[in-house]
Amino acid sequence: MHTKLKALLALLATAAASGSALAHTGVDVHQHMGFMAGFLHPFAGLDHMAVMLAIGLWSALIAKQFGREMLWGPLGFANVLLAGAALGLQGMQIPAVEPMIAASLVAAGLLVVSKLPLRGVAAAMLAGVFALFHGLAHGYELANNANAFQALAGMVSATLLLHTMGLALGWSLRGANVWVPRMLGGAVAALGSALLFLQLTN
Repeated sequence: MHTKLKALLALLATAAASGSALAHTGVDVHQHMGFMAGFLHPFAGLDHMAVMLAIGLWSALIAKQFGREMLWGPLGFANVLLAGAALGLQGMQIPAVEPMIAASLVAAGLLVVSKLPLRGVAAAMLAGVFALFHGLAHGYELANNANAFQALAGMVSATLLLHTMGLALGWSLRGANVWVPRMLGGAVAALGSALLFLQLTN
């Protein structure tokens, strides 16, 4: 059973890597990114896209009412992502950024599954921990880009859009069968586990 589980995780990791690798490798395309390319960038990486959707989904599921309290997690994520990207642009190095990005997916997926009822500053701080590593990855990619600030503005705009999509999905699922959001959260956690497996075994 253990061997089968490892094989399944490896398969998921390989499939996910094909979509997420371009978001992290710093290939030449990053040297010429402007606003629109930066905006599209998070959509090319399954890891970035999944965690942003999951934070929005979780925030909507735990909110007592539609309103400002749903925004703490997404705004915390977006602001710390921006701060992390600024640190990355300045060349600040933190070890294990890629494994921590994968681990953030596992954690975000489990938040959706459990509907952990954190609100306000606590939700923003937890989401910010995840965002720091995603932001650093973006900053590293854009370090030599003449249009870094335009590209980063596009990335942050896409981040807010993905959060909004997650919020809308989460709010629409509040009256659904409890297993529907749990399955979505489980899928995000499984993707993170697969990527983490790939990071730790390469």
